[in-house]
Amino acid sequence: MARSYADEPGEDVVARAKADRAARRNPFSRIALFVRQVLSELKKVVTPTRKELWSFIGVVLVFVIIVMAIVSLLDWLFGWGVVYVFGNGPVS
Repeated sequence: MARSYADEPGEDVVARAKADRAARRNPFSRIALFVRQVLSELKKVVTPTRKELWSFIGVVLVFVIIVMAIVSLLDWLFGWGVVYVFGNGPVS
């Protein structure tokens, strides 16, 4: 079984990490490493099926409607409280 040096305990791992970091001082190599890592992560992305997508849309819409109801209720309660405490303003 192949083992990576990250599996090995001890200070040797830290020394190798520092050496790797020192070797990558070139900004172009850091950009290339970043692009390789991004492409590697993009290969792991799984596209949802149409059924899953509609399910996700439904969950999001229900959540948004519930949050809108809570915020509207709190807005109404605070508005009523402000009118109760401060009155309706100057009476002409």
